Amino acid sequence: MTAGASGAGDVYDLKGLKCPLPVLRTRKRLEQLPTGASLWIETTDPLAVIDIPHFCNEYGHTLEADERIDGGHRFLIRKGNAP
Repeated sequence: MTAGASGAGDVYDLKGLKCPLPVLRTRKRLEQLPTGASLWIETTDPLAVIDIPHFCNEYGHTLEADERIDGGHRFLIRKGNAP
């Protein structure tokens, strides 16, 4: 995880965590950011390709990117108005 809090380059490293921890930790991290902030999430959990888009849809966030990385996935989430 990088030191910054809201830049498009920030990466929250959730590799090695299994469902539901990636979504739970993503939700908690986004709660700390201002509306409109962007955060990259990296995870090795195979269910994240289902869970992260669903989470974004349910909580009003925008999934701006979904990429395969070595051993997992990377998502760019823009925080919506939801708390």
